[in-house]
Amino acid sequence: MRPHHPNGSEHLPEPPQQHSRGEDLPLPVLRPAEILTVLVCCAAASLAALEWSWRHGAMLNYGDAIAHLHIARRIFDSRNPGLAQLGSVWLPLPHLLMIPFVQVYRWWANGIAGAIPSALAYVAACAGFYRLARRWLRPLEAALALAFFALNPNLLYLQTTAMTEPLFLCEVIWIVAGAVEWYACLDEDPRKAGRLQAWVAALLVAAVFTRYDGWVMALLVWCGMGAVLLKRGRLRSPGFWIASVVVAAAPAAWFIYNSTAFGDWLYFARGPYSAKAIEMRTAAPGWPPHPGWHNPWVGLLFFLKVSEMDAAATALGNGLLALAALGTAWAWLHPGDQQSLAGNREWVRERRRAFPWALLLWLPVPFYAFAVAYASVPIFLPVWWPHSWYNTRYGMEMLPALALGWGFAAQLAISTVRKLKPRWAKYAAGALFALVAVNAWAMVRERPLVYVEGTKNAATRRAFDREIPPELRALLASRPGEPVLMVTSVHPELVALTGIPLRQTISESDRGIYCAALAAPAADAAVVVACGGDAVDHAVEEHPQGLTAVRRFTDKGQPSCTIYVSGTYKAPRPPAGITIRHER
Repeated sequence: MRPHHPNGSEHLPEPPQQHSRGEDLPLPVLRPAEILTVLVCCAAASLAALEWSWRHGAMLNYGDAIAHLHIARRIFDSRNPGLAQLGSVWLPLPHLLMIPFVQVYRWWANGIAGAIPSALAYVAACAGFYRLARRWLRPLEAALALAFFALNPNLLYLQTTAMTEPLFLCEVIWIVAGAVEWYACLDEDPRKAGRLQAWVAALLVAAVFTRYDGWVMALLVWCGMGAVLLKRGRLRSPGFWIASVVVAAAPAAWFIYNSTAFGDWLYFARGPYSAKAIEMRTAAPGWPPHPGWHNPWVGLLFFLKVSEMDAAATALGNGLLALAALGTAWAWLHPGDQQSLAGNREWVRERRRAFPWALLLWLPVPFYAFAVAYASVPIFLPVWWPHSWYNTRYGMEMLPALALGWGFAAQLAISTVRKLKPRWAKYAAGALFALVAVNAWAMVRERPLVYVEGTKNAATRRAFDREIPPELRALLASRPGEPVLMVTSVHPELVALTGIPLRQTISESDRGIYCAALAAPAADAAVVVACGGDAVDHAVEEHPQGLTAVRRFTDKGQPSCTIYVSGTYKAPRPPAGITIRHER
């Protein structure tokens, strides 16, 4: 008899008993219509979230999102354009992907330039997640897992911003899916396995250039693939060693870049803009910098809690986290639908051997337990001391693992109901879909944790964003093309909101020009924007000659900013192409 889909229709054909070299393994049939449906539905969800974020002005809530856009823009719009403008700490791939979009001034200023690659990554991540889930789940349970993943309000919000999480999640999901498929066809179709090996290597390089988590992922995945090939006596494959060189070259290239551009191959880890330096500057004297400092167990608790809060509503958090863990454990011991795989023990064994690759989705747990404790990566939660919001988006990296575990738990529940009360199976499935919808709705009602952090982040800049750009526009209207000396990394959005190109500013990204301007602010800049404690503020204190304060801006909890006008600056002929632009 043919196995039955939970809705009563015949679906999964019996696995073929024999298959020749080059044929697919007897996996559940993933029909093109399924992938098309996933793409259409997830694209619709993405567009709906983009429209909401646009109407609520939320695309630029995160200061980091504005900074990512700023870095991408200055690669070609600065006094010294080039790849050296990528900076030293954040990895370069997200900024490189934004370059085609930030060239449109309005898109750079309003955040659309960052939302486009993030939204595309979200849709691709959904497709990859569904493909991975269908390795072990029937369409119904795979759809449940996908709904849990794709309808997460935090993810839907992040994919409307220039943040790096959607891109990295996309890379991780496709890395795991590629590794699973590579392992499954390694013996049956070596040529296909070779293509998948190259695909995984390319994705690992992308992950290495997206987030530092990707470095650990690349090490584990590639060493795991090498161990499998060694066990099978295939480690001499030229393709593997060529790909190994490419994967190893990715972090090496970042070391070389830091050494060449900044004179220190570990500048990203110990320079003035590194996480460690920021932690030391912000730590209160006599107190540990943050909870979990040098305590991996506390770091583990904070990461698990933020992962739970990012994935589930308060009332459902502990239960859904436990179900995801239970579902993953059950899938490891019980891979595949035994009702449809009965009599094909070899297939079951193959799927069990391939499943450990999916456990890579749980890698963020040990990574962030260590990172919080020893790598200056604090996580602050409103429910635990110090009762604040900081790096709450890091919990999003556990969303694929939790969603896949939820899918396995759903399969276990539906299979159990089907055995006891076959007619109730469809009601059990409906109840599980309702639970996913209720969870998403409850998270929206509670306000998603990541979105709340973004709004609080934006609130600290709102007064300056509203008051400083009009003043700058008024001053520059009579000084078209004349330079503005300011630290753009602190408030990069002020440039876009003023409507001038980045190359009209003199900032810390301009190296020698910037240092010369700090030594003589009035001589090298027509307008100076100094915010309390920054390098320009210190330069004005040391060299105030020729500068007149026009207006001082203050906001609660923020260093004050002052705009100065130079009385001694003599403007050379304006460079071609520099004009004042009144764009918002």
